[in-house]
Amino acid sequence: MVFKHLLAALVILAACPAFAAPQEVGQVGTADFKASENAPAGSTVYSPYADRSYPDQVLWGDTHLHTNLSPDAGLVGTTLDVHAAYRFARGETLVSNTGQRVQLIRPLDFLVVTDHAEYIGLAPMIRDADPILLSDPHGKWLYERFRAGPEGKLEAFRSILDDAVKGQNRLGESDMVPSIWKSFVETADAYNRPGHFTAMTGFEWTSSPSGDNLHRVVVFRDGAARTGRVLPFSLFDSQDPEDLWKYLAGYETRTGGNAIAIPHNGNLSNGLMFGEKTSSGKKLSRAYAEARIRWEPIIEVTQIKGDGEAHPLLSPEDEFADFENWDSANIDGSAPKQDWMLQYEYGRSALKLGLKLGRELGANPYQFGLSAASDSHTALATTREENYFGKYQKTEPSPERHGHEVIPAEDASLRVYTAQEVASGLTGVWARKNTRGDIFDAMKRKEVYATTGTRIQVRVFGGWDFTPDDLQTADFAAVGYGRGVPMGGELKKASGSRAPTFLIRALRDPDGANLDRVQVVKGWLDAAGETHERVSDVAVSDGRTIGAEGRCKQPVGNTVNVEKATWTNSIGAPWLAVAWTDPDFDPMQDAFYYVRVLEIPTPRWTTYDAAFFGIERPTNVPATIQDRAYTSPIWYTP
Repeated sequence: MVFKHLLAALVILAACPAFAAPQEVGQVGTADFKASENAPAGSTVYSPYADRSYPDQVLWGDTHLHTNLSPDAGLVGTTLDVHAAYRFARGETLVSNTGQRVQLIRPLDFLVVTDHAEYIGLAPMIRDADPILLSDPHGKWLYERFRAGPEGKLEAFRSILDDAVKGQNRLGESDMVPSIWKSFVETADAYNRPGHFTAMTGFEWTSSPSGDNLHRVVVFRDGAARTGRVLPFSLFDSQDPEDLWKYLAGYETRTGGNAIAIPHNGNLSNGLMFGEKTSSGKKLSRAYAEARIRWEPIIEVTQIKGDGEAHPLLSPEDEFADFENWDSANIDGSAPKQDWMLQYEYGRSALKLGLKLGRELGANPYQFGLSAASDSHTALATTREENYFGKYQKTEPSPERHGHEVIPAEDASLRVYTAQEVASGLTGVWARKNTRGDIFDAMKRKEVYATTGTRIQVRVFGGWDFTPDDLQTADFAAVGYGRGVPMGGELKKASGSRAPTFLIRALRDPDGANLDRVQVVKGWLDAAGETHERVSDVAVSDGRTIGAEGRCKQPVGNTVNVEKATWTNSIGAPWLAVAWTDPDFDPMQDAFYYVRVLEIPTPRWTTYDAAFFGIERPTNVPATIQDRAYTSPIWYTP
């Protein structure tokens, strides 16, 4: 249970001006875009961009961030609030929770603040002796305990943990949540500037039955006029994801708005997140599959608590699958991981299972896109290795932070330490405009992708008649949309025996490392109902060759000076592009294809720490890392 971290953090601790709120800009999509109302009907225009209606820019954001409103942040040292989170994301220099100046290399385009629904706002209310909190008998007791020294704090934390385990909210009758939520959604509106910076509203639903992670991040398309008409759904309401979907449906019916849920950290669910049964143990049905993909169109595939794309035991022929895996236990360290659980925890294996279930049920519950987020509990969306400010106040940069426990399991072999935290991640959104509507709609149609923290730009289109010459066209995207489908799309049955061709372009982060290679990950379902996967290198840097089996055996090299935590772009390529046709396509087999782009090796954040503070580098993590991007898949359905 996530609140177990409160006890560990307590032991460790030992004791803005807002923007005006402009009116939201409506959706601009390919179906409803119109040229100028003043233009004569059927007239031609000189400007080639006047009638452009497809997404033409990538927007960068964090879809999962906590502030002092979350109890497992505010009660253990995070002082930065929602205002600070938005100010930092839009590029301002802030002083961190530990008094250190910090700034992003470049502003984000959007941010979703997603504080925990459970006990939201408790920490600042205790700090401020809020009258609403004190008017509640249990709230007053918590306030007094937190003011009674270390022993009182420990007693209060244990009370909160027990209530969470029991699903019992003894503050449920107070006005605390309505008061906090009203301020929360109005603050998002105040910082939202369509076209410049998008502030979105959300929350985290923190279900962890028996310590197995089923958390979801809820994201709203709307502003306070709609989101203010509901309250966040918490584990005290239900721990069943299907009840969360009912809440989302109720929200849309009641307000006319839109919302989705994003599952995260299947790697800590001990086999529950992407299973062959519901969370209550029932057999999956078509109705369940349709509801799940309706409300959960994307998943969070990489973040601070481990990378969830692939696992080496599931993908033994993929040498890049062994990447930042947390695979020892569930989210609170109460139960060890067993090998059979892994297939139901990772994005690639879930996509494969989805093909099988789609054939059996008539609907694929795991036809999801891929996104990423930080899950930082510091209000600071830092995701670059050289600018990593940790998950909690106590794990912000310091010479001592590597050895703190972030999963304090009783069994020492199941513990996870700060050094194992991942700097991930960011979501890239292909959109027409930087507005709530455009960003949300891109998530719904899955035209988004995940990176482990850098801003690699990657685009992919799949179609039946693309040629290598299409890569060289002046308007590559127009060709892609005109004759194919983008990431998140679906190719229908081909005519004849043609195989799909994928147009792929990848460009390095302008402030980051060169690219090592571009890969296509394919999963398919054969006639016997068995699933398979293959990773193909489709473009590589530095003149290396790709063999007949579709793999490049030559590593890109490594320029990292571990002692100094430096590297150079003397290897790799600033951009890679390819038109790749599947050589093993079978028109009778369901399949998916997604693109993985790898950077050249750079220092891991722990290596930067060792050089900056003059300390020993931790030995439980590698010295270097190859940051990467994962696109949402393109599916082929016969």
